[in-house]
Amino acid sequence: KDDAAQIECINNAYANNAEVILLASNGPDTQVATIEQLTKDGVKFIYVDSAANYPALQTLATNNTNAGQIAGEQLLAKLTANGVSEGKIGIVNVNAATTSTVQREAGFRKAFEGSKFELLETQYGEGNATKSQEIAANYITAGCVGIFGTNEGGTVGVGNAIKEAGGTVVGVGFDKSDAILGLIKDGSLLCTMAQDPYKMGYEGMMSAAKVLAGETLTEQNVDTGVKVIDASSL
Repeated sequence: KDDAAQIECINNAYANNAEVILLASNGPDTQVATIEQLTKDGVKFIYVDSAANYPALQTLATNNTNAGQIAGEQLLAKLTANGVSEGKIGIVNVNAATTSTVQREAGFRKAFEGSKFELLETQYGEGNATKSQEIAANYITAGCVGIFGTNEGGTVGVGNAIKEAGGTVVGVGFDKSDAILGLIKDGSLLCTMAQDPYKMGYEGMMSAAKVLAGETLTEQNVDTGVKVIDASSL
């Protein structure tokens, strides 16, 4: 993620007389000064996927808390179907500072409120598949019945650990990649939560068209949802 390059792209759009800019911000703060300056000059911003810490007309993105809860519900339903009503659950997150994955974890934990399952302390794999696999393997050794990976690297690590252990541990994850889809196909992972970048872009463009037509956007935050991808949908 090259912040300077993204700022240059924003400035180039402005130089080309852009009236509305769709932006997936690299980070919450790096683009703020540029966005603030151009907003004062009359440019309107719509965020897709990731917002900056500066007001825009609209943000179209995944509600990560909801998405994490859906992941938890999928895991809970599978364990229940397998006749498992209690046991330890592990979570492999990226770090404690990445807002999106922290929200996913919070939603996931919410899905188990009131159940007999024990959610263990979260371990952090920095989104690295190898490190995440080591963490997941430790969870399996500790007797976990289910594990959640909060992003692509974490999910691959969880799937690989379950595959290697050859047991009945149920793994769910987040994001879509060839490696994750392969792990779902061979049964190492139950499912993954896939974001909808097409919807973000399409609806973002529709909103931009409305703004250019002089219409007011009524919704400030649009949840573009997630799709549950499991073996039946591959």
